[in-house]
Amino acid sequence: MPDSPTPEEREKKDKEQKAKEAAEQAALPYKWTQTIKDVDITTPIAGNLKGRDLDVKFTKNKLKVAVKGQTPIIDGDLPHPIHTEESTWTLETLSDGTKEISIHLDKINKMEWWPHVVTSAPAIDTSKITPEDSKLSDLDGETRQMVEKMMYDQRQKEMGKPTSDEEKKAEMLRKFQEQHPEMDFSKAKIG
Repeated sequence: MPDSPTPEEREKKDKEQKAKEAAEQAALPYKWTQTIKDVDITTPIAGNLKGRDLDVKFTKNKLKVAVKGQTPIIDGDLPHPIHTEESTWTLETLSDGTKEISIHLDKINKMEWWPHVVTSAPAIDTSKITPEDSKLSDLDGETRQMVEKMMYDQRQKEMGKPTSDEEKKAEMLRKFQEQHPEMDFSKAKIG
């Protein structure tokens, strides 16, 4: 059985992996960033091109970005589906006179990180992503309630106090006892 790597060896391997990943991503003809909710891609093009010179298409599962008559800049399957009606692209002129295509893809599953823009591109290690601080106000009502309950329960546990579910059970028992004073609850165990 091989020895498990030391923290130094692990750190060296992580650094090498990160450098390899950075080099692969830098070699792509576009730059991309993501949040847990969406993916943004920019790709530079010649300053003399106009929107009509471009061929930009996306479906729920595919993305194609090309200058008409040239090899596509991006052409492939998306790793996960997108909301096409919420996704957009624009042609922007930068301050130096060059242009770039800016693409915004709205993820359907707002709970997963993408390893790449298209499945044919080199992947990044999504387990190393540290999510940006998301605000509770960004979440929909049901998700927000669930997260707030989890946060409350976590704080209660840390202080050695009952969780919201345990509090509910105790409250139900208390009400039942009030409604049935004739019953003896002195030896009752709550599980």
